[in-house]
Amino acid sequence: MEHKEIEARVKKVISEVLGVDEEKITPESRFVEDLGAESVQSLELVAAFEDEFDIEMEEDAALQVKTVGKAVEFIQRHLQEK
Repeated sequence: MEHKEIEARVKKVISEVLGVDEEKITPESRFVEDLGAESVQSLELVAAFEDEFDIEMEEDAALQVKTVGKAVEFIQRHLQEK
């Protein structure tokens, strides 16, 4: 799967979970500081990414990911390992 496709799907999931307009989400956006994610929403995001991409992520490692761009890279690595 290409980086651009992963990024588009990540943005879609973030938009649905956090109620943020997709146009406002950039690779540099930080989940907590810029997008307003609270801790329970961070867990919802991890679960939503797992569903969207049919992968399993180590929760603690996933919660260390602070920006959208890093989340895309994290998911891309999981997809390559699959």
